[in-house]
Amino acid sequence: MGFFLETLFGGLMVGMLYSLIALGFVLIYKASGVFNFAQGAMVLFAALAMARFYEWIPKWFGFDNKVLANVLAFAAAVVIMIAVAWLIERLVLRKLVNQEHITLLMATLGISYFLEGFGQTLFGSDIYKIDVGMPKDPVIVLESALQGGVLINKEDLYAAAIAAVLVALLALFFQKTATGRALRAVADDHQAAQSIGIPLGRIWIIVWSVAGVVALVAGVIWGSKLGVQFSLALVALKALPVVILGGLTSVPGAIIGGLIIGVGEKLSEIYIGPMLGGGIEIWFAYVLALVFLLFRPQGLFGEKIIDRV
Repeated sequence: MGFFLETLFGGLMVGMLYSLIALGFVLIYKASGVFNFAQGAMVLFAALAMARFYEWIPKWFGFDNKVLANVLAFAAAVVIMIAVAWLIERLVLRKLVNQEHITLLMATLGISYFLEGFGQTLFGSDIYKIDVGMPKDPVIVLESALQGGVLINKEDLYAAAIAAVLVALLALFFQKTATGRALRAVADDHQAAQSIGIPLGRIWIIVWSVAGVVALVAGVIWGSKLGVQFSLALVALKALPVVILGGLTSVPGAIIGGLIIGVGEKLSEIYIGPMLGGGIEIWFAYVLALVFLLFRPQGLFGEKIIDRV
């Protein structure tokens, strides 16, 4: 039982991080109705900015305080991601207002490749370190209930708590604020939203900025665990099955989907993997997403769209 709980908790922690990346996809889709393939590149670009500013800022200003360096580096990375959002809206999205969704989809693919290449040019292509002070030592819990207790990584607990707080704030933002309601209106119909005075350009800048900050938080957490390297963009691919499972328009769906994927891939790898030769963790999420596409394409919490002809 102790080993099962360790696997379960590990899956939940990873699932929260998947949910954090999936939120970026959901945010963009809710505002523009297009699937943002650039989200993985945004995670990588934001993490690179954070890691490099953490190295550069103390040299520029001549101090040796890690906390201050992290705060300033995070603030600089936020400014960078907001600037990226503004440039994307001004140079790309503004030209494609009211175009077909496939056109916007191809635009996000172009943005993705540009950010990956420009990130390498601007920040370098080495493996960089992010150290925000999260403890990496394991902790044993439930010692009184189970013999030997359950071993949990403290870093995973901190990361899950940060992700949970951010998810809660975003859910409140979408449901309780005027800007959040405007974002939902734009997602439903661009032309109708414009006709009632909602400024489409400003809304897209806001949502891409928020998605950029979410990408930064996800990049910092994953960078702290794995190091900042260009394979980090591939981690975001695990968020694709999450949004398919939870629903493209649902913030709670991104959370539940991430937890299901995280727990499912860990348990299947441990308990079914030995019988099939291993490797289940690599493809489990995508097979589960395929099943949902066949039988419930709108996901668990997505909106079912019915077109009358």
